[in-house]
Amino acid sequence: QVQLVESGGGLVQPGGSLRLSCAASGSFFSIVAMYWYRQAPGKEREWLAVISSGGNTNYADSVKGRFTISRDNAKNTVYLQMDSLKPEDTAVYYCRSRRDSGALDYWGKGTLVTVSS
Repeated sequence: QVQLVESGGGLVQPGGSLRLSCAASGSFFSIVAMYWYRQAPGKEREWLAVISSGGNTNYADSVKGRFTISRDNAKNTVYLQMDSLKPEDTAVYYCRSRRDSGALDYWGKGTLVTVSS
């Protein structure tokens, strides 16, 4: 059974950093694009970043220059390095896998990030 498991969330002060991880089970990891999303209380889920199977990246304007997505295919893991965090970054962060065809579309259960002094 395919699973995506996020980790690394927690409480951080404004201006601080966190690195989120998303570990995937199964043998499909190297052929899928991996995504990060977040959902703040009372708001819709927001796409943040994507990294293709080949390592190409793209970011939402809201996080460009502050967040960095990367992947380690040997570890079946995708990362989200978050720097210069702001209170408005507080949300549950989710990872997602997906091929361009729509196949292998899986979501993790999320990890909570709270940015507060």
